[in-house]
Amino acid sequence: MQDNLAERIAADPNYQLLKEKRSRYGWILTIAMLVVYYGYILLIAFDKELLAARMGSGVITWGIPLGFGVIVFTIIITGIYVRRANGEFDELSEKIRLEALK
Repeated sequence: MQDNLAERIAADPNYQLLKEKRSRYGWILTIAMLVVYYGYILLIAFDKELLAARMGSGVITWGIPLGFGVIVFTIIITGIYVRRANGEFDELSEKIRLEALK
């Protein structure tokens, strides 16, 4: 019975669509995160002077808001993924579940 259910789910076009969309979207967000994170790391490695430069006449350097920006970016793309997962991906999952129960 379980093998038959797994085969029906794997053959469902909605399942194939869900797999494709979720995978593509996950890779896009992963690449975006890697670019931002490793971009920051590369700045630390190769342009310390930029990150050590003071902003105006204060004591804060450019490295602090850029590092904070990396953290905020991570939170934002996580929220974007969760919003889409709770909407579009959950709808497709529900369609797959209902189709499998028939």
